[in-house]
Amino acid sequence: MDIRACLFDMDGVLVDTAKHHFVAWQRLAEELSIPFSREDNEALKGLSRVDSLEVILGMGNLVLDAQTKLQLMDKKNAHYLELISTMSPDELLPGVSEFMADLQREGIRVGLGSSSKNAPQILDLIGLRSYFDAVIDGNQITLSKPDPEVFLKGAQALGLEPEECLVFEDAAAGVDAARTGGFPVVGIGSPEVLGDADAVMPGFKGESWATVLARLS
Repeated sequence: MDIRACLFDMDGVLVDTAKHHFVAWQRLAEELSIPFSREDNEALKGLSRVDSLEVILGMGNLVLDAQTKLQLMDKKNAHYLELISTMSPDELLPGVSEFMADLQREGIRVGLGSSSKNAPQILDLIGLRSYFDAVIDGNQITLSKPDPEVFLKGAQALGLEPEECLVFEDAAAGVDAARTGGFPVVGIGSPEVLGDADAVMPGFKGESWATVLARLS
């Protein structure tokens, strides 16, 4: 396996922004008089902004026109941007900073493959932007995971083939996207959820490029 680069999903892999998404959706739901709990939020995991809104509207049995839906998505994003504006490197998941530094020392290129349209801003806030050679976010893709578009564009931006780029993902849909695109993939989380990945690890704490390669061998 000749891996020359790593492609990272962002939410749940590098940083936990799920809590901010939940509060932003909850605020929007409350404005629509729709009760929305943390348990309800589980149904949104891995979904696009459009699909997430549809789920919430379904909870309230609301049928709205396309223009109103766009306005609501903009409002949710405004809530989210307000919440993430205070993010800092302290919110990096354990071991991420050290792992990035190790990749840099090893000469491994780094790319982001995230459906988040706010990914560049978040990378700046958490102090990781300098490590990334390519950033593909929700502004550059038309298809959501499990379609492999975001990772294929990441590999293209790095000038590499899919088999040369190792993907790190925390969601089953992301693992499926990587495999469909021909990428080797490491799941970050539970083997019960991410069993289709080539390897699974709980996070980056205590990991190095050498230990990840050992997991794949």
